[in-house]
Amino acid sequence: MPSRAADFESAASTDSAIPAGEKQELNFIMRGHDAGALLRVKLSEFDYVLPPGLIAQQPTPQRAAGRLLHLDAASGELRDLRFSELPGLVDARDAVVLNDTRVIKARLRGTKESGGKAELFVERITAEREALAMVRAGKPPRAGTRITVGDGVEVEVLGREGELYRVRFAEPVAAVLRRCGSVPLPPYIVRAPGVDDSERYQTVYADRAGAVAAPTAGLHFDDAMLKSVAAAGASICKLTLHVGAGTFQPVRAENIEEHRMHRERYEIPQATLAAIARRRVLAVGTTSLRALETSAITGSRAGETDLFIRPGFRFQVVDRLLTNFHLPKSSLLMLVAAFAGMENTKRAYAHAIRERYRFFSYGDAMLIERAA
Repeated sequence: MPSRAADFESAASTDSAIPAGEKQELNFIMRGHDAGALLRVKLSEFDYVLPPGLIAQQPTPQRAAGRLLHLDAASGELRDLRFSELPGLVDARDAVVLNDTRVIKARLRGTKESGGKAELFVERITAEREALAMVRAGKPPRAGTRITVGDGVEVEVLGREGELYRVRFAEPVAAVLRRCGSVPLPPYIVRAPGVDDSERYQTVYADRAGAVAAPTAGLHFDDAMLKSVAAAGASICKLTLHVGAGTFQPVRAENIEEHRMHRERYEIPQATLAAIARRRVLAVGTTSLRALETSAITGSRAGETDLFIRPGFRFQVVDRLLTNFHLPKSSLLMLVAAFAGMENTKRAYAHAIRERYRFFSYGDAMLIERAA
């Protein structure tokens, strides 16, 4: 019998900075957006059953070797393509926006003073030797608990902050992660991280360290594909959104408007805003889309976003979305439904399952044309 997909992708973040003068905290439903337009949709409408064999456990041998499902939201037409055909779908009208965040080695395994096993996922470095982290142990750790990680580094739990813990390292956090951390592969990849994952669970254009998980739509691009897209006339530009620990957690509230997203840091260069101003915008991944739409709402090109995009959202910037196939009941699937339409999304996912597309982080991609 088909089983339901796992509901959490991974965790951690690091010390990449956004200029303090440009930081801004946001709480959506938001200023400048018509919250009344958002549709009241139940969580159960975003559930589906996926045969376990369709969850990609390994990347394709070559980055651009996967499949591409092309959905025209206006007509509902679906086309089965190869990802290598993407350059034929773009031209000089397009600005292709990439997220250049870099995934850090956020997972640290260790032991408590009692001898019990523990695991840390660093969500964000807050000072040279302090961080916010998820801590997994037999019992929830109390303030004062000490955990030894990696090659003998002591970490002290200072206290709890929401779903995370504030922890203090005996050495600089960034150095410990580089030396002792491992790639935080999603739990639905049921194998230990391999040597190749350090490269393949990272985009070829990753630059700014800070993500807990890869912006997976970008994993399909190799250097040759980027050159082909540019040769087709498209403008390639970048932004940064550091994928946070909450992005892939499931939505648990049946009334989805009760869900609150975790904040994630973003920054959009002025050159990118200039490049998209007169072009058709193709966002590579939901993270690129959320950064662009946040900036349109707030007028700020850097800060933190907890923008929750769901059916009824009015898109101001993005015309085309390249994305992978997402977990049931996830905020990412809700974003796709907002962009493509509920019925189009349901048909596309049913088609992808029937045609045995590969799902999730190492899986195949969709290119969605938003209805005007």
